[in-house]
Amino acid sequence: MGAQQVRDGFEELYGAVPEGVWAAPGRVNLIGEHTDYNDGFVMPFALPHTAVAAVSRREDGVLRLHSADVEGGVVELRVDELTPGADRNWTAYPSGVVWALREAGHTVTGADIHLTSTVPSGAGLSSSAALEIVVALALNDLFSLGLRGWQLARLCQRAENVYVGAPVGIMDQTASACCEAGHALFLDTRDLSQRQIPFDLAAEGMRLLVVDTQVKHSHSEGEYGKRRAGCEKGADLLGVDALRDVPYADLDAALARLGDEEEVRRLVRHIVTENARVERVVSLLESGETRAIGPVLVEGHASLRDDFRISCPELDLVVDTALAHGALGARMTGGGFGGSAIVLAEEPDADAITKAVTEAFATAGFTTPRVFEAVPSAGAHRLH
Repeated sequence: MGAQQVRDGFEELYGAVPEGVWAAPGRVNLIGEHTDYNDGFVMPFALPHTAVAAVSRREDGVLRLHSADVEGGVVELRVDELTPGADRNWTAYPSGVVWALREAGHTVTGADIHLTSTVPSGAGLSSSAALEIVVALALNDLFSLGLRGWQLARLCQRAENVYVGAPVGIMDQTASACCEAGHALFLDTRDLSQRQIPFDLAAEGMRLLVVDTQVKHSHSEGEYGKRRAGCEKGADLLGVDALRDVPYADLDAALARLGDEEEVRRLVRHIVTENARVERVVSLLESGETRAIGPVLVEGHASLRDDFRISCPELDLVVDTALAHGALGARMTGGGFGGSAIVLAEEPDADAITKAVTEAFATAGFTTPRVFEAVPSAGAHRLH
């Protein structure tokens, strides 16, 4: 939906022209899964799919929310009555952002907000982060808060952790706020230092496909939290602040120290090797060896499947089928237990791989997947 349509929708709802229209993208994570809440390395890039918000300020403490994508009318709340955990609906994401801004001491006196999004929900592509960041950016501009992208990301992470109750890391919000077109974002989640790594596949004759398995997942359900708690236990047993502090060269010794804690051993092994994989991908891209990242993606999938145990039959089928039909690499992406996989392919092979995956899903009796090309796109910005 374009900026003008969202403006028109706002005017129809609220009887006035909005003060502005903003957009924030979903993201695909190229490599670096579940490392973000372990102070590790990640490498997402922004999608062309965005959440779009038309917004105006209010001075009376009223927050009015509406989504073109959800059945129902305008939801009206009071900013001084927002309470973590009280809202289990979609409105928790934008209202959580208002709560987090006010908790941090920023003056937000209310707003009228009309939203829509083309980021697939439940597909592991950060639809919730896009929703949070677009609202945060709009309020930052309208109330002249002066916050930078990484600061907005931190506040939106707090909104999702505390207000919504989902124990997510910092990657999704930072990607939505800070990515640049034609680049992947190499992010150190400990100090939030960033490097934009050129990632223009089309110029090199390749495509990156996203295969949305249509298997829905939710971060606020228990399995994600269990993995996070297991990682924290591993860091505690090893005497480090976070698993980021376990050097790859010392992995075998660290695993030996964990003794019979087999589940923790698996989690630790994934995080330490995944951080090393991110650094390998950065090195390969910076040296122009883009095709060589394919096997690293495959290694990442095996680790998520066998050590972190968050894959599912649909995700495994995407990876296995794509590789069997000539893909350079493939892996699940996102939080796991469903969602999406990515496939790196030579441009001439992409359509045949898409057809093979779709046919494999039909043969297995799975829901038809949604397949689209992921083009590294711009982070959050004002449209109008």
